[in-house]
Amino acid sequence: MKSEISIKINDKFKAEYAKGYPLITKEALENPDMLNTEGSILKLVDKQGRFLSKGYYGRQNKGYGWVLTNNESETIDQTFFEQKLTTAISRRQAFFNNPETTAFRVLNGEGDGFGGLIIDYYDGFYLLSWYSEGVYTFKDRVIAALQNVIECKGIYQKKRFDTKGQYIEEDDFVAGERGEFPMVVKENGVNFAVYLNDGAMTGIFLDQRDVRNTIKQKYAKGKTVLNTFSYTGAFSVAAALGGATKTTSVDLAKRSSSKTIEQFSVNGIDFESQDILVMDVFNYFKYAKRKELKFDLVVLDPPSFARSKKYTFSTSKDYTNLMKEAIAITEKNGVIVASTNSASFGMKKFKGFIDKAFKEIGGKYSIVEEFTLPSDFRVQKEFKEGNYLKVLFVKLG
Repeated sequence: MKSEISIKINDKFKAEYAKGYPLITKEALENPDMLNTEGSILKLVDKQGRFLSKGYYGRQNKGYGWVLTNNESETIDQTFFEQKLTTAISRRQAFFNNPETTAFRVLNGEGDGFGGLIIDYYDGFYLLSWYSEGVYTFKDRVIAALQNVIECKGIYQKKRFDTKGQYIEEDDFVAGERGEFPMVVKENGVNFAVYLNDGAMTGIFLDQRDVRNTIKQKYAKGKTVLNTFSYTGAFSVAAALGGATKTTSVDLAKRSSSKTIEQFSVNGIDFESQDILVMDVFNYFKYAKRKELKFDLVVLDPPSFARSKKYTFSTSKDYTNLMKEAIAITEKNGVIVASTNSASFGMKKFKGFIDKAFKEIGGKYSIVEEFTLPSDFRVQKEFKEGNYLKVLFVKLG
C-alpha cells in the first residue's frame, strides 16, 4: 500500500476542493516541494491540517494530479477501483444493450471520479488510456479490477505521456486475447474500422457520435459535403450514408487517404465516387475559391493546434479566420458544422469566434443545432473545462 503525503492547500483554493474540484493544480499547493514520486497518494489538507480530499500525484499538461475521494478513511486500492468501474459501467448500460453502437466510452476520467484515466469499449475489447506516469503506477490494480467487474475479450492500452508529452510507441496489448485488426465496430448502425494496436489514434473519435448521426439523419440528403481536417473520413461516411450527392475529404496527413478509403469500403460505399484529397486545408480553400467551388455542408473540425509547412493554426487565435474561409465556399442557405475540442475556452467564447467571422464579412447566420459531449463522456459539474467539445451547426442567411 502506498503511503500518504499531506499536502497543504492555500486558502484561496480551499473552498474549491471542499466543493469537489478534481484537478490538483500547482497554484493551489502550499508545499509542492513535498512532491517527488509520481503515483504517491496525496492527502489534501488546509493550513490548519483539516482534511479536504485525497488523490494522487501525476503530472500532465492540466496539473499535478487528481482528487479521487472526499472520504478520509477510503483506501485507494483495487477494491476502490472496482467500485469506480462498477459505477461507471452501470451508467452505460443503455450502450452495452444497444447492438447498433458497439464503441463508446466506459470511464471518462474525472467525470467518473478517476482523472488521468480513460477507458473505451470496442465490441468486447477495452482500451485504457493513461495520461501520466502517476496514474500508470495503478495499472496492475486497475486491470485486475476491470477483469473482476466485467467480462473482457481483451485489453489494450495507450500510454499518452512521456517527458515531451508525445505518444510512446510500443506493443499496446495488455491482457486477454489479441484482437484482429481492423476491427469493425458499429455506431448508430454505421461501420467503422478501428485499430487498438496502431499508435495513438484508433481511427475514430467517439465524442462526435451524436454529430455524425445528426449529419446523416438531417443534413446530408441530396447535398454536396466538404469535410476538412477529415482524418479517417468519419463525417464523410456519415454524410454519404445519409444520401449526400458527393463528399470531399481533405486532410494533410498521407495516411488519411487509405484510412478514408477503408472507412467507405467497410460500409459498402464506392470510394471512387467520392473525392479524397491529401492536401493542406488552407491551400484547398484557395483552390476551391479559384475554381468557384461551393458546398451545401462544410465540416470544420480542426485540431486545437496544427502546423504545416506554410501555416500554423491555433483554435483560440485562428478559428474566426478559418470560419471566414469556410463561409466563402458555402452555398447560400448552406450549413457549416463548426467544431472544436479545445478545453481552453467555453461555448460562449466559441460562439463569439463565429459571430466575429460573420460580422467581419457582413454576413447573416443562425445557429440551428448545438452539441457538447455525448452522455457516455460524463462530465463533473465542478470541472466545466472537462466538457471540452463544442459543435455548432451554423446556417448561412
